[in-house]
Amino acid sequence: MDFKYDKGRIFLENEMGKTIAEVTYSNTSENTVNIYHTFVDRSLRGQGIAGKLMAALVNELKDNNKKAVATCSYAIEWFENHPEYSDIYFNDTK
Repeated sequence: MDFKYDKGRIFLENEMGKTIAEVTYSNTSENTVNIYHTFVDRSLRGQGIAGKLMAALVNELKDNNKKAVATCSYAIEWFENHPEYSDIYFNDTK
């Protein structure tokens, strides 16, 4: 799966250039991003695409020595289910 990387998002397009899956985020400080949205087209749901997007984002953050917070409900749940990434996730409700 060839994700594309753009400022503030990682995404997948179909053959016509339409975004069919994405995770979006914005900088909240120099070293922290807020993950605020995930989307997967109905045609791709149930295939683990959102999780793959999150893993790609986590790798991107690690490569750039950044941390994450999340306001996206999917991202929050994903981090809760992947404690191995707790080194980059800041959850202020803990």
